[in-house]
Amino acid sequence: MRITKIETFIVPPRWLFLKIETDEGISGWGEPIVEGRARTVQAAVEELTDYLIGQDPRHIEDLWQKMYRSGFYRGGPILMSAIAGIDQALWDIKGKVFQAPIAELMGGACRDSVRVYSWIGGDRPNDVGKAAKEAAAAGFTAVKMNGTEELQYIDSYEKIDQAVERIAAVREAVGGSMGIGIDFHGRVHKAMAKILVKELEQFQPMFIEEPVLPENNEALRDIARVTNIPIATGERMFSRWDFKQILAEGYVDIIQPDLSHAGGITECKKIFAMAEAYDVAVAPHCPLGPIALAACLQVDATSHNVFIQEQSLGIHYNEGSDLLDYINDPNVFDYKEGYVEMLQQPGLGISINEDFVRAQAKIGHNWKNPVWRHKDGTIAEW
Repeated sequence: MRITKIETFIVPPRWLFLKIETDEGISGWGEPIVEGRARTVQAAVEELTDYLIGQDPRHIEDLWQKMYRSGFYRGGPILMSAIAGIDQALWDIKGKVFQAPIAELMGGACRDSVRVYSWIGGDRPNDVGKAAKEAAAAGFTAVKMNGTEELQYIDSYEKIDQAVERIAAVREAVGGSMGIGIDFHGRVHKAMAKILVKELEQFQPMFIEEPVLPENNEALRDIARVTNIPIATGERMFSRWDFKQILAEGYVDIIQPDLSHAGGITECKKIFAMAEAYDVAVAPHCPLGPIALAACLQVDATSHNVFIQEQSLGIHYNEGSDLLDYINDPNVFDYKEGYVEMLQQPGLGISINEDFVRAQAKIGHNWKNPVWRHKDGTIAEW
């Protein structure tokens, strides 16, 4: 079996898909994307194609090492996302060859299902109490929300109070049993993060996410000293080498690698295992499309320390196209009582509606995250 062709498809709302074809008629799908940089990742995939055409797609570890180590400059969101999507498609092919879900080829499942959460509130969070009630009514047992709008390095207590009011509204709306993940989104600098986490502790959040930007991970030590809330981070970290230091330092309770950003199935399985050795939980990042979610679920099935999975159904980014639009059987992601069952079909476990993908690729997208500014005109973190 040999790889004969690799195609990419920029599709709404903000995704990039790829398809790998082989000379035996078996194909695989992947989702290599950096949100807001789809064309850049597309170019990286095209550059990596030279390493892949004519190769046996079943030699996944060797092809991964070739794509990673054959470049003198390695890592980072663009290159690792390109590798991630290719890796997903290679695993999809291998699962189809052996007529088994990817999880079976990685040692088999250790769970029947995984808990999922729903996003509420949007980029500038509002109506969060109402949205949390709707999520609970839909069967979710956990939600995640942005905790605050943009904050300056040192900002007003008024903004802290507003964030506290929002979390209080969610807790009041859904009671004590609902898990609440609070995403700081890297918008909060260290000084304000220390204040905010102390104020939020009374609402017993499930976790706080990216309390500071990943380039400031050393500040997690100071934040961990002032709160008992579990600390999560990792969506903007792209390899096991990126995670090595924060795991060793012990200030993080949950890591959130993204299987479309952090080297794909091959790399993230290794990252999850590293975290287990440090007694750290995993909540994979995935505000993306169906291929990315399927990849997550395949690795989740084999990973004891995964406790919850992000998913994008109904997320505020998905206007016009949503998670289920691109697959032939939407029932594979059938959420029941806040959980989704593991995927059982060969490969990734989903069937892509290729005609719809090709039609949507003619529309494409040029999604970019918003550019925010503080009152003084300086650029704010989104």
